[in-house]
Amino acid sequence: MKNQIENNKLVAEFDGWTEDFDLITHTSDKWWSDPKTHKYHTEWSWLMPVVQKIKDTPTYGSTDGIDFVLTNDLTRENLYKSVVEFIKYLNEETN
Repeated sequence: MKNQIENNKLVAEFDGWTEDFDLITHTSDKWWSDPKTHKYHTEWSWLMPVVQKIKDTPTYGSTDGIDFVLTNDLTRENLYKSVVEFIKYLNEETN
């Protein structure tokens, strides 16, 4: 579960969320108080906007993994894993 929380936090940061040190969740400003509240791993409605952001963002690498999942092996779990892997790759390339 710890890995899932860390992965959701990684996706949330890519998605524009920041930590709220007042411990109040402000969805309009994309602040969060608890990374356990994010549902990227369980909800299409959370995950698909991130996929669209990835597809719309100029990147240093390829989105082949995500494209493969979208066209060949589309499950929420597979897409979530591909999104996490892509964001980790992108973070390594930009640091």
